[in-house]
Amino acid sequence: MADVAQLAGVSSQTVSRVANGHPSVVETTRRQVLDAMRQLGYRPNSAARALRSGRFRTIGVILFTLSTTGNVRTLEAIATSAAAEGYAITVIPVEAPTQDGVNGAFTRLGELAVDAVILLMEVHLLDAASVSLPTDVPVVVADSDAGDRYPVVDTDQAAGSRVAVEHLLGLGHETVVHLAGPVGSYAGQRREDAWRQALLDAGRTVPPVRRGDWSAASGYEVGLEIARTDATAVFAANDQMALGLLRALAESGRRVPADVSVVGFDDVPDAVAFLPPLTTVHQDFAEVGRRLVTGVLRQLAEHTTPHGTTLVPTRLVERASTAPAPGRTT
Repeated sequence: MADVAQLAGVSSQTVSRVANGHPSVVETTRRQVLDAMRQLGYRPNSAARALRSGRFRTIGVILFTLSTTGNVRTLEAIATSAAAEGYAITVIPVEAPTQDGVNGAFTRLGELAVDAVILLMEVHLLDAASVSLPTDVPVVVADSDAGDRYPVVDTDQAAGSRVAVEHLLGLGHETVVHLAGPVGSYAGQRREDAWRQALLDAGRTVPPVRRGDWSAASGYEVGLEIARTDATAVFAANDQMALGLLRALAESGRRVPADVSVVGFDDVPDAVAFLPPLTTVHQDFAEVGRRLVTGVLRQLAEHTTPHGTTLVPTRLVERASTAPAPGRTT
């Protein structure tokens, strides 16, 4: 490192910052240092740095599925935020969301040498009193109802669902059908509960729940059933199911939004290209990822074990898939 610093005409501390990917280094200086590294054949030794600092500069991420949009986009945001802080991530998928599965994942992460752990929870696992996490490593949890025991970061699922329902009721629809997520999903349950409560608060009839599995295929299958009813408004628990629903309604001769208005949840990048472009609830996955990374790094720096839930706001993005109820002009 001293040789690199001498050749580049900078301090050893600057070389260290470049090696760790620290964002505070001026780009011209970064290029000088990288050029010196190439000339000298220098490569940072992560094992040596870990022995010296006691840190591996790696965050472990445990997750139970990569099949959902939310988990994929949150993982991407975690990786981006971690890199900005000079950290890498190690991903451990867990096939079975059980205590044994969690314990096994922590064991593997211990062997891989990580400084902290982020859990992406798609299911109600930490709600059970019998389920606990190791106490010797900083942990932050995403999408969980365990804020009384662990630090949790989540988007405001309830507020997002409520605004979706209120938007449809405000367009004159008598009630709103819900295309819900699978049983056992924390996010799905939050959205379903908020949909139901919003209808009850407005004094409206609560229709039977229609349930999918987050996929467009399930949205299509359930959508064929919804198309045979007199529903004029549907709130889908995610955009992928909304996509399948749009196809089912179109094939059944139900026009969107003239006959049926549809609202999704997530605001995936492709939502603007749906036919029609989808009105949906936007989740700020980048902010969730940033707060998850910030949370574990704060624990590392302050040697604290906090708890409590941080909610990232959601917002409704109005596009062309919603309109006044049939027969209404406002």
